[in-house]
Amino acid sequence: MRLDQFIATTSPLSRKEAKRAIAGGRVGVDGQPCRHAATHIDDSARVTLDGGVLTLAGERYLMLNKPVGVVSATTDSDHPTVLDLLPGDIGRGLHIAGRLDADTTGLVLLTTDGQWSHRVTSPRVRCPKTYRVTLSEPLSDGALHALEAGVTLRHEPRPTKPAEIRRLADREIELTIVEGRYHQVKRMLAAVGNHVDALHRQSIGPITLDPGLATGEFRELTRSEIDSVA
Repeated sequence: MRLDQFIATTSPLSRKEAKRAIAGGRVGVDGQPCRHAATHIDDSARVTLDGGVLTLAGERYLMLNKPVGVVSATTDSDHPTVLDLLPGDIGRGLHIAGRLDADTTGLVLLTTDGQWSHRVTSPRVRCPKTYRVTLSEPLSDGALHALEAGVTLRHEPRPTKPAEIRRLADREIELTIVEGRYHQVKRMLAAVGNHVDALHRQSIGPITLDPGLATGEFRELTRSEIDSVA
């Protein structure tokens, strides 16, 4: 599809207005300004108008690097939400596939595709989530082995599924779980006598947070990222 046609299809601009916007430097393709209306746009291209991402009608899939203090909700009367970080009407129809606490940072996935979201969040699928965890104290060998075996959380009869642990520094670990219980990571560390000082989600299943995304920024998922969630 030609760039001017793409702009006219995905924005309120007419074809003539789209050509003017392109010539005026208001349009970008894959992060670079583009002033050629006849440029061909393929399915993987990221097209922006005045800084806002344009997408063709159909299902949408985004990743966002969530900052502290932002809640994983579509609306909230007291706090900014992840949808508030999206410009214009990009957030219309999106819902969150895998929520994070307000004080937890990192990867959030948003989509209009309910079936895809279900594959990410369903307990039956056991989609792994990997976190970088900063602890108040170094993790003892005994605590590490307990987490890898599964621990019993307060007020819950069932122990957690085994976690995968990798030590990164004296008080920092990488932890992977396949469940999504309420405040699970924090409660797991509390169960072994430690405390989480900071929590950052790095990946959900095969999708890893883009290191080029600054805090609060987002981008569309690539086709391969979307298809990687089987």
